[in-house]
Amino acid sequence: MDGFDDFAGIDEAGRGPLAGPVVAAAVILPQDLSELQGLGDSKALSEKKRAALAPLIYRHALVGVGIAEPEEIDRLNILHATMIAMVRAVEHLPRRPVKILVDGNRLPPIDIPGEAIVGGDAKIAAIGAASIIAKTLRDEILCAAEKRFTGFGLAKHKGYPAPVHRKILTEQGPTPIHRFSYAPVRHLCESIRP
Repeated sequence: MDGFDDFAGIDEAGRGPLAGPVVAAAVILPQDLSELQGLGDSKALSEKKRAALAPLIYRHALVGVGIAEPEEIDRLNILHATMIAMVRAVEHLPRRPVKILVDGNRLPPIDIPGEAIVGGDAKIAAIGAASIIAKTLRDEILCAAEKRFTGFGLAKHKGYPAPVHRKILTEQGPTPIHRFSYAPVRHLCESIRP
């Protein structure tokens, strides 16, 4: 396929946070990976390393991203919202892959042959690249949200249920980007209801 692999690696970021979207990425790598050394599971890489790799992936690979917003997560549940984000990521690729390789144990509902690989982000370079894109994009979204919702520390904890985030939630209540179906947010909303 013009110097590119015929399969796409897919991964997501943001299933566990209390706030913000879930972001998925699909990446078709070039067959020559000389410009993309160091790909792997984004969680195992430093923020600095991810920030250095992401532009290289955009430059040298074919990338599609898909996002499911907090209201979709609340309406559908996180699993279905994640699958929708993955489908959107594949749909935004510049070309349709022959096969998809997905990190995890489930495939999104898409009419392309695929394989789910537990720990795939550390085993398959294309999934690792997708992991990096999904994580860096989601982090950028949460850093931008910090400007709208000052005092929440979103740029620091990225919406994850860190103790400081839970404390701020208790003090200030949730923002519109919080996931109201998640127990800590839901319980807080119930406790502050008049």
